[in-house]
Amino acid sequence: MTAPHGRALLHLAAALDQQAAYDAASHVELAQLAERGALDFVTLGDSFARPGLDGLGVLSRVAPATGRIGLVPTVTVTHTEPFHVQAAVATLDWVSRGRAGWRIDVSTTEREARLFGRRHASPEPSASLHALWQEAGEVADVAGRLWDSWQDDAEIRDEATGRFIDRDKLHYVDFEGATFSVKGPSIVPRPPQGHPVRVVDATDGPARRIAARYADVALVRVTGPAQARALRDELRHTAAEFGRSPDDLRVLVGLTVDLGDGECAAEPGWRSPLFERSRELGGGGGGSRQSAQGPLYRGGPVDLAELIAAWHGADAADGFHLTPVEPRRDLERLVNGTVALLQHRGLFRTFYPGSTLREHLGLARPANQYAVAGGAS
Repeated sequence: MTAPHGRALLHLAAALDQQAAYDAASHVELAQLAERGALDFVTLGDSFARPGLDGLGVLSRVAPATGRIGLVPTVTVTHTEPFHVQAAVATLDWVSRGRAGWRIDVSTTEREARLFGRRHASPEPSASLHALWQEAGEVADVAGRLWDSWQDDAEIRDEATGRFIDRDKLHYVDFEGATFSVKGPSIVPRPPQGHPVRVVDATDGPARRIAARYADVALVRVTGPAQARALRDELRHTAAEFGRSPDDLRVLVGLTVDLGDGECAAEPGWRSPLFERSRELGGGGGGSRQSAQGPLYRGGPVDLAELIAAWHGADAADGFHLTPVEPRRDLERLVNGTVALLQHRGLFRTFYPGSTLREHLGLARPANQYAVAGGAS
């Protein structure tokens, strides 16, 4: 599907993060609200550095209360067993009937390392971050192999012979990484999407190459369309160097939004690019302002719609990942105001044409690497 200017329709996602929220109902309510706006997916943050509910567990609870929207928890892959991580993400894909993703993250501090007691954090932060993201890339790699370790038709459930699995369609992955090894196969059948969607925040350098190599969705936190377009071009170029089609990578701008209690013009520095020259140049008087929370937009839903439309028209990004300052208030204003305006202008979908997160994003279901290789284990 394409927008009036000939480019693909926008992709929009929103964060469900709430401070000190320990109930399922509030997360379900927010996810259902986002689904009414036909957003591609919602995210839920998680970290070893702070107390809180397990993001993957919460979205497993949200799954049966929603029907179309993608569900993307943050999954920290440092200190955790890659085999268990992939099984948990595959399970979310099964219980959501093909709507799972996972936002891959790393853990950097000694305090977090002590929670597990397996190893110490590196005393050299820059070297440590590079190594941690290299390890995260290996986790993404082995997860894909384990998801493929069951061919799609490996389950035969033959009551007459008592055979549940065709063992010729079950494969060992025999993966050797720098910090772990996995033999496989997985204990969970191949997920409905083949590979649940991988999401990586590619703003910082060490994560960028991993995003280009493995991610389906890369998030970039920038304050202007020129920066966004440069990062998007870099990610697509690097993806091609890794032998990937650049068209298999979606790049979304990460933006914190404060939509206030009424319609108002964006504050100076936040105002959207309303003038033709700004549209042509993809910059000028619009964008967001850097804050302690990252790139932040503060204003009304109408100006936010103009900002998003202008950035998309300048080919700066494939869409936006929006984090509400006040989750209930801002998400409601986002769906009923900003999204409705973008839909009216033909820039965003009005309904879900498919049922899986990959379909929302316009991404094909990956072929099984072992089946393609002729079934050799």
